[in-house]
Amino acid sequence: MKNKTTTISQNPKATRDAKRTRLKILTASREEFSRHGLSGARVGAIAKSAGVNKQLLYYYFGDKEKLYASVLEQAYEELRTAEQALNLDDLPPKEAIEKFIKFSFDFLVEHKYFVSLLNDENLHEAKHIKKSKRLPLLHDRLRTTIGGALERGLAQGVFKRQVDPADLYISIASLCFFYHSNVFTMSAIFQRDLASEDEIAKRRAHIVEMIMGFLALESA
Repeated sequence: MKNKTTTISQNPKATRDAKRTRLKILTASREEFSRHGLSGARVGAIAKSAGVNKQLLYYYFGDKEKLYASVLEQAYEELRTAEQALNLDDLPPKEAIEKFIKFSFDFLVEHKYFVSLLNDENLHEAKHIKKSKRLPLLHDRLRTTIGGALERGLAQGVFKRQVDPADLYISIASLCFFYHSNVFTMSAIFQRDLASEDEIAKRRAHIVEMIMGFLALESA
């Protein structure tokens, strides 16, 4: 008589259920960690929100720190996947860089949890990101994509200066991230609602103008 015992990996339905459960846990965890940080987040609250028991959560992710690391990886993968979908290699260099800047800004408008997660991980000195084997590979693709647009722009005379792709990315990320991570304090300081749609649109256009103007200037 054949053994009818079926493992999860052999059972398509069980595999789909496992993926759905992991996704529910990650989604609930992202909300909890972005609101309370790693230290303040509670596993019980995550399990309740995901509709699972804590034992199942530990079964899939091990412990709270590993779950937090998985949430960070998922967040970065979501960003990098969306960046790849821009198909910048198929665009003229100026249009490609402009599209990337606008996307970088809009992503933070639409994914506010990303700002909170990164702020918290920086408090931990990137302890969890440093352990990831997947994230460096994702960022290597980004360097190539931006680098290709910069090289094409130089060759065509659209851009006037040689810029390291990583340096340009850091500048774009800094301008976009700082605005969103400090929007409330700056609103209070300058007595303007910088979270309003009009202010957000103005800042987006300003960042595009700054970066593109820099690339169009010849090096001193």
